[in-house]
Amino acid sequence: MNLFILTKPKSLCQPCEEALDKLRGRRCQICSRKSDDRICADCTWWKEQASEEIIAFNYSVFSYNQLMQDMVARWKYRGDYHLGNAFKESFRNGFADAFSFLAKDAIAVPIPLSKERLMSRGFNQAQMLAGFLPIETKELITRVDGEKQSKKTRRDRIATKNPFELTIPVNKPAILVDDIYTTGTTLRHAANLLKAHGCPKIYAYTLIRG
Repeated sequence: MNLFILTKPKSLCQPCEEALDKLRGRRCQICSRKSDDRICADCTWWKEQASEEIIAFNYSVFSYNQLMQDMVARWKYRGDYHLGNAFKESFRNGFADAFSFLAKDAIAVPIPLSKERLMSRGFNQAQMLAGFLPIETKELITRVDGEKQSKKTRRDRIATKNPFELTIPVNKPAILVDDIYTTGTTLRHAANLLKAHGCPKIYAYTLIRG
């Protein structure tokens, strides 16, 4: 052992790190769900609803197991901002694995919260995650509908009108960043806006595949 080489401190203790379910192996090539099929049933359904897949693909780092649910509840809903730093290393490593092909001018676009939600929570978890990435972050989208997505059923989410407005058009590849991919509706709403205003290619990067 070389005593002159310092070991990088870990964000999580070993038991917690091992209890998180990092996504490995076969997954849907569009949404990152664990799947033996190249395209899962959900994404096949989305393809049938639209003339084109607006998001090239979503990449997620973890599945939504019990420990992750507990951590997210403490991080997002009980205001433990610094707990988000526990995901920094994994989120940066996942980005290097999945998006190394991107041009250097690609930008990260965090999914926004409503003003009311941001006031009550004190921070935007998507903005925090985007800040971990080695590319520029631009807040191009605002949320005009403040209704809480987590209170909606799957059917309600899919039927939701676009809750976003674009503040600045962008002509560079964009990676939408959010904490969780559930139905993909939120990300598709944001992607539709970017695409309609000239964004040439859109990807999504999420911490968790729900």
